[in-house]
Amino acid sequence: MTVIEGQLVTDTPSFFGANPAEVREGPRKGLRILGEEEDLARAFMKSLPADLRKIAVFSETAPKEIITEAKPKIGPLDKTGLEASKLNKEQKDGLFKIIKTYVERYRPEMAKEDVAKIQKAGLDKVQFAWAGGLERGEGHYYRIQGPTFLMEFDNTQNNNNHIHAVWRDFDNDFGEDLLRKHYAEVPHEK
Repeated sequence: MTVIEGQLVTDTPSFFGANPAEVREGPRKGLRILGEEEDLARAFMKSLPADLRKIAVFSETAPKEIITEAKPKIGPLDKTGLEASKLNKEQKDGLFKIIKTYVERYRPEMAKEDVAKIQKAGLDKVQFAWAGGLERGEGHYYRIQGPTFLMEFDNTQNNNNHIHAVWRDFDNDFGEDLLRKHYAEVPHEK
């Protein structure tokens, strides 16, 4: 979180992870962390007709880690996957529901601004890409990329029971927009 003068200005980069992703024994058996992000994306993929699913899948094998890893600065990844402009309204709603799941983890006023920014940049320009298996327990990865953001999810480590879910803002991770503005406005010593 980046806070300036008591105001929360950005909630990216956002990283959530869980190991195990699902508790498989003991008194908390069945507890799943990040289950909604996983289930919504899987349901979205399974709802696609075969021709669109084929476009969305960029690899039969999921990468072993999120592609952006722990890089402090990222840019857009290659344009792989299914563009939202090819989806019908119901399918677009399903994709947008996944996006909102990431964005709405935080305070409502931040989520509202973030959703508006994503919509302004163009939902039809958002791409969804999948790699790996489609069934629970199979290693898989997906990413949702728009003009201003990237969301990545993987469940491939520790027998496909170790999850990462990441949301990045290409221009404002760590409050970069405000820092850039601050440095432009305030003289600094060299």
